[in-house]
Amino acid sequence: MMNTVTGNTGVPVPNRIAGSLGDRLFHGVAWMAAVGVLLVLGAIIVMLTIGASPAFEKFGFFNFLSTAEWNPVTEMFGGLSPLVGTLVSSAIAILIGLPVSFGIALFITEMAPPWLKRPVGTAIELLAAIPSIIYGMWGLFIFAPFFADHIQPLLTDTLGELPLIGALFQDPPLGISVFTAGIILAIMIIPFIASVMRDVFETVPAELRESAYGVGSTTWEVVWNVVLPMTKVGAMGGVMLGLGRALGETMAVTFVIGNAHKLHLGLFEPGNSIASTIANEFTEADGEVYTASLIALGLILFIITFIVLGLAKIMLLRMAARQEGRPA
Repeated sequence: MMNTVTGNTGVPVPNRIAGSLGDRLFHGVAWMAAVGVLLVLGAIIVMLTIGASPAFEKFGFFNFLSTAEWNPVTEMFGGLSPLVGTLVSSAIAILIGLPVSFGIALFITEMAPPWLKRPVGTAIELLAAIPSIIYGMWGLFIFAPFFADHIQPLLTDTLGELPLIGALFQDPPLGISVFTAGIILAIMIIPFIASVMRDVFETVPAELRESAYGVGSTTWEVVWNVVLPMTKVGAMGGVMLGLGRALGETMAVTFVIGNAHKLHLGLFEPGNSIASTIANEFTEADGEVYTASLIALGLILFIITFIVLGLAKIMLLRMAARQEGRPA
């Protein structure tokens, strides 16, 4: 609010000098904050690039990405195995977590009685507050043995017999695997996606819902024809938030993925991810090439996240343009 002074007539008038100074100060602080974020981001990129340069100079960027060998003894390093593990586990997490999150958000906003909405919403928020290391310990000591004894044999006997995709589900029941890591990641990202979807679903005016129900629409028709068209941009933003969390998760994945530097066709075999590899080996890295290879993995993870978020932003802009009737 602009400061005021009292004139000769006794009527308060705006103090334009003080107001102008406040505007300039606010403008400067806002600019400093924006520029500061860009400087920090640029510093991170420069640090990662300089730190990874010895590995890229020795192996080449694309050769580093396409090589699965990881041998600290011979100083031969390739990032293909952790790269594949990161992408596969994150894809499994999204495939499992997205429909569950959508169902939770739909239940809270459209189907749950008023007395049940708050407890379910609070439970979802509490899941988001659990530290990742707790998820990892639970996954290793509780879920992995249960998965190996009860769920994995069932999947092997059913999905493992299917053509084409059957080879993905025919490995021995070890418990720790890329698939287990994907399930743990799905449990971790469900609260974030569900919370965002719930919030954006609640922004739809009640009059629109009531009008749709008034003309005989079912709950699914209201959601599909009224709620989703108005909130698809925000819902997709929640999905991208969950995907970003899955790509960068470290401790929980380290506990359950198996940490094996090998490529396997089967999803039930141990693997590794970029984050788990860095967490396991950075303190033991001896030599310039070894350290640079781990930093190179960090740079690759940064690039993957940047590409995913960039594509998501482009998609959201196109969706918003179509929603507003503008050319995409």
